[in-house]
Amino acid sequence: MSSSSISQGQLLAGHLQDVLDGRWAPTRAVVRDYIQSEGLVPQSGLSLDDYRARVLKQMTQMVPLGFPASGFRTEHGGTGDVGGAVTAIETLGYGDLSLMVKAGVQWGLFGGAIENLGTKHHHDKYVRGLIDLDILGCFAMTETGHGSNVQSLETTATYLPESGEFEIHSPTPSARKDYIGGAAQHARYAAVFAQLITGGPDEEAISRGVHCFVVPLRDANGDDLPGITTSDCGYKGGLPGVDNGRIMFDHVRIPREDLLNRYADVAADGTYSSSIESDNRRFFTMLGTLIRGRVTVGASAGAAGRFGLALAVRYALERRQFDAPGGNDELLLMDYRTHQRRLLPLVARAYAFAIAQNEVTAELHDLQSAAPDDVDPDAVRSLEAKAAAIKAGHTALAQRAISEARAACGGAGYMSENLLPLLRGDIDVFTTFEGDNLVLTQLVAKQQLTSYADDVQGLDAVGWVKFVASMAKNVALEKTAARQVVQTLMDDSDEDPENSSLTHPGTQLRLLRNREEHLTRTAANRLRNARSDDEQEALEAFTATQDHLIKVGDAYIERIVLESFVDAIGRVTEPEARKVLKQVRNLFVYSLLEEDLGWFLMHRHVSVERAKAIRRGVNDLCGDLRPSARALVDAFGVPDVCLDVPMIRHG
Repeated sequence: MSSSSISQGQLLAGHLQDVLDGRWAPTRAVVRDYIQSEGLVPQSGLSLDDYRARVLKQMTQMVPLGFPASGFRTEHGGTGDVGGAVTAIETLGYGDLSLMVKAGVQWGLFGGAIENLGTKHHHDKYVRGLIDLDILGCFAMTETGHGSNVQSLETTATYLPESGEFEIHSPTPSARKDYIGGAAQHARYAAVFAQLITGGPDEEAISRGVHCFVVPLRDANGDDLPGITTSDCGYKGGLPGVDNGRIMFDHVRIPREDLLNRYADVAADGTYSSSIESDNRRFFTMLGTLIRGRVTVGASAGAAGRFGLALAVRYALERRQFDAPGGNDELLLMDYRTHQRRLLPLVARAYAFAIAQNEVTAELHDLQSAAPDDVDPDAVRSLEAKAAAIKAGHTALAQRAISEARAACGGAGYMSENLLPLLRGDIDVFTTFEGDNLVLTQLVAKQQLTSYADDVQGLDAVGWVKFVASMAKNVALEKTAARQVVQTLMDDSDEDPENSSLTHPGTQLRLLRNREEHLTRTAANRLRNARSDDEQEALEAFTATQDHLIKVGDAYIERIVLESFVDAIGRVTEPEARKVLKQVRNLFVYSLLEEDLGWFLMHRHVSVERAKAIRRGVNDLCGDLRPSARALVDAFGVPDVCLDVPMIRHG
């Protein structure tokens, strides 16, 4: 390759990286430099204690960079750059995911609970210390018996008016707080989610639902405090630098003031009060303030997926196999169409999801930077749906991309020194924490069918089916916020996707929207068959329709990602980058359509001839993008130290 072509490739990569880095590009640059200077790549061969100590030391090195303070309001001791905080943690996905998770637990989950659920007393008492790591905490929500169903947590917090204290207790073995990052060794405090039980004078003490409390776990020597029993989860499938553990509470007393009381409070005499009357709405309002963790998990997984793809594509541009016709050299792996098909459609999806993720991060920043009284509840609910959708789609993509990258590198990809097996072990749990992907996808589908009606907040499966069964005939789909470029493209495209160009973005949008609307309408029709007065029938209807609901959720995810991608390309002015991004978008759409051709054919959204054209189109687009393969993954901006592995160094 000539120096001229190298420089052209580098120039293209730079323009593409500008698009992917987005609004917080300077933040990404600083974190990349930190990864590079400290050699923050996944490690093998370290003991759990050594790995955990290494990660904790790395966290202390992050404090002077300013990112831990970014996620907290200036009046609480931070710098108020929510998007910068999320982007900083995301970019750690290009390094060691153990550090990303450990940092996310401390500043995102534990810190986020105090920031968003606490009041001035808690901000003054905890925020500055948790930013500087003088206060190490964990996020104690999940229990052995309850993960996604947070409303049914068993841990209790019973108010004792005679002493002015809450008593935190684990009443059953299944109430044990489980898999909690930081609980095994380093955390001194926990944000504990428990059923608040209280009653005022002459009132029976009853459960007021799940609330959050700050509970001390260990003394200055690291020993469990009285009534606290912690244990170590030990070796896991990955993330060895995260000290996951378990916590049991035996009638542990804490002051009344350590209830995080932004949305509800308990007076000295036990009287319960809240500015939100509905128990369900209060619960979901509290959880909604903690959305940052879900956004960060999706973003960081995406970065790790791009890391894996960069390794595999770089290897495919070095490794040769079998003689090339008419020459003395063997063919590069990337010159085989089968290899292109393995990797390039995943690269295209990585671009699409990265751009959609940037949009979600920006929306989160704008909402959480606004004054609380200025925040539109509908905007919050819309963001919750998008965050759930992108988290589910992005983590699933990352898991798939890293697994495919490992396999595409053959034996070399199985060697720990080449990092892919370590990445694969670390990324696996991202599909289940901060919301299991199947549960989140069903949540997205439910919100599509109910158009975010307040009536369904907190309904169980039976109640939700009853609500849908009583809805009007037409289902109102919640669309992404109006985008002029998207609407213009839709208006300009042929109403009949079968007779318009499949490379036209309007046609692509129409195909994905048509699929989503068809699936949503037919899912609603199936659910309406349940009688609203029969709980067993409603439960059976929900269970029988779950696969359909997953399909609705997946269709929504792919549609909103395409809309974000189309919108972003519309703002790119550099000609070569714009041309390549359009090819990447086409490959993203063609590969989606190819994977779901059975549905499109069965429901007559495409003809047999068009289906054949889609398959040919994937091949053609892979060939078109082959010369840009190196620039496409260089644009991810994975630090050089992370790509300095033997299989690439030695070819």
